[in-house]
Amino acid sequence: MLKINCDYNLKDDLNFILESEKMNVLELSKKTNISRKTLDEILEGKKTRIDIYEKFYAYLYKNKYRMNRVKEEFIKEKYHNVLFHGSKKGLSEISIEGARKNCDFGKGFYLGENYIQALSFVCETRDSSVYSFRYTLDNLKIKKFQCDMEWMLAICFYRGQLKEYENNSRIYKIIKEIEESDVVIAPIADNKMFYIMSQFTDGEINADVALHSLSASKLGCQYVFRTEKALSNLIPVERYYLSNPERDQCIETLKERSYEIDTKLKLAKREFRSGLYIEEILK
Repeated sequence: MLKINCDYNLKDDLNFILESEKMNVLELSKKTNISRKTLDEILEGKKTRIDIYEKFYAYLYKNKYRMNRVKEEFIKEKYHNVLFHGSKKGLSEISIEGARKNCDFGKGFYLGENYIQALSFVCETRDSSVYSFRYTLDNLKIKKFQCDMEWMLAICFYRGQLKEYENNSRIYKIIKEIEESDVVIAPIADNKMFYIMSQFTDGEINADVALHSLSASKLGCQYVFRTEKALSNLIPVERYYLSNPERDQCIETLKERSYEIDTKLKLAKREFRSGLYIEEILK
């Protein structure tokens, strides 16, 4: 169990915008529709209501300030090894038992290698946020996947799509390596990608079609910290507020990505008609 003691850096961000725009508190109050009294209280370090966060960060985003993306660049320059986690309700502590049972690699705490990855998984949920973590992989046992058959079979197994093949020797070997690892590093598979994997496990498409379609995802890698030993190698850094304008733009970007994957699936079905099917691979 790891306690999370980081939060939004509203005071620092408020000071930044005052300096950057060379404005005073009264001017910012008029632009954000936040009372001068409330802004003064924030600058004094006092807590405030959630609607104030929305007014402030929505103002920043609408005025072309990409605070969270730029903070990602700075934090990576400072610490180098940084990961991100999207949370739908906020975090007070994290545990290896916190993931859903049907996640890509079973139990563990899931993180992505960049801010946009984490945002994309929670952008449709109101009150969600993104957290950054410093990390090290020293003295940990790592299982690493590429976008290949082994990766696809592992995800399909943990998501309950390979029940009839669970005693297969190839599946057993892959799962054993995962269960013995502290950290799994693998390409991210969201629900759109899993839809393609399901078509493969249902025998509707062959492996070549599935893998070539999945390679269009470009979501990067996920890091799954599966043991308490691994969890102890994480250090929380900052929590990032997600304004409605930023969420909306992310949702639109995901729609475009979905169209790209659909197109690649259709093209792959035409190009790779002679690949192996699930029953041939796991016979």
